[in-house]
Amino acid sequence: MLLVRRFTLLLCPILVSATLVGLLLAWPAVWQPAAVAAAAALAIGLGAREGTRGYQFTAWIVVAVTAAMIYPSAFLRWGDLDLRNRWVVLFIVQGVMFGMGTQMKLRDFAGVLKMPWGVFVGLLCQFTIMPLVGFGLAKTFSFPPEIAAGIILIGSCSSGLASNVMTYLARANLALSITVTSLATLLAPLLTPMWMKLLAGEMVEVKFLGMMIEIVKIVLVPVGAALLHDYLRTASPRGARIVHWVAGAAALWLAFVVFGGWTWLAERLGPRALLTTSLFGFLLGAVLFGTLYHRIARAWPMLDEKMPILSMFGIVYFTTVTTAAGRDNLLAIGGLLFVAAVLHNSAGYALGYSLSRLLGLDRQSARAVAFEVGLQNGGMASGLAGAMGKLGTVGLAAAIFSPWMNISGSILANFWKRRPPR
Repeated sequence: MLLVRRFTLLLCPILVSATLVGLLLAWPAVWQPAAVAAAAALAIGLGAREGTRGYQFTAWIVVAVTAAMIYPSAFLRWGDLDLRNRWVVLFIVQGVMFGMGTQMKLRDFAGVLKMPWGVFVGLLCQFTIMPLVGFGLAKTFSFPPEIAAGIILIGSCSSGLASNVMTYLARANLALSITVTSLATLLAPLLTPMWMKLLAGEMVEVKFLGMMIEIVKIVLVPVGAALLHDYLRTASPRGARIVHWVAGAAALWLAFVVFGGWTWLAERLGPRALLTTSLFGFLLGAVLFGTLYHRIARAWPMLDEKMPILSMFGIVYFTTVTTAAGRDNLLAIGGLLFVAAVLHNSAGYALGYSLSRLLGLDRQSARAVAFEVGLQNGGMASGLAGAMGKLGTVGLAAAIFSPWMNISGSILANFWKRRPPR
């Protein structure tokens, strides 16, 4: 495998040259496949060196963007399957969030008792700085309303697994980072719709209750399933029996829904009652899936370690489909949107660190908060944009911001790693 990676790395300059020649001679049949192949060769080749291996995921994001910009129709529909279908998007987002959730533990929430002030400062910074900075950038650059709303949306989302990874690489306060991420995930169903309603309500239609329920489906249901798996590892026999009884009830509910029960309910319940029933069904599904996954993971202990890789594939999927759907918008304002991404992300690092120090946190904790503020959950933003039916506009910011966040986070983490506080 190492030989393959080295070979593709050597092949990359040749493919780049072919791309440039094809562009100069206006030969799309040459430069288009060469550009995609060059990006893929670089992504594979980065794995040949220890120092560049950490940038492979970002490189695959670049491959996704390149392929979707050149061949957009290939990533919008496969036969009768619309890749932007809200149920397809929901399924993939839940998979991403479940993969992230398997890296969380119930004991992570105990950090609130050990460092309450640090957790409070982290949450305060995260859910104030980025929504307001996003709103300021959206107004300053005068983006079209739906794209501007997408910038506010990603700023209003909680942090994700990337902030924990970068905090670990930087040798900062990892315990604080994990606790803040866990609590921010739980608070997102309330605070994300609140900021969207306040700051983006004039740009797009924002239904507070609807968005809150979507976040519960997108984030809390899969993360809850993963935490249930963690609970079952050490559960008492009585606790495990209760979970298995609920999982059995969930299986019966699923069978009822599949074999015509949902149609029967839809004919008899009002919209609000049907929505509540739907949410209840998702929560039962989380218990069933978490229980089944626990049994599989016991038989295959390496599964938990592989789940983040599946999450990465899901993120690449979002990026590809969103870029393909929003290609025309990207051609018009892609450069400006990238500038907004850099400013938004940089402001998160700088203000998160500065405000944390001002409020009395030590340097290692302030560095952790900086990552929590600067790195948002792009998967959540994409999932919400898909649920709104606006993946190609509202979801466009997430497609641009996410790759840059990975690049800047890696650079900052390595910079701080080499400069530990005295």
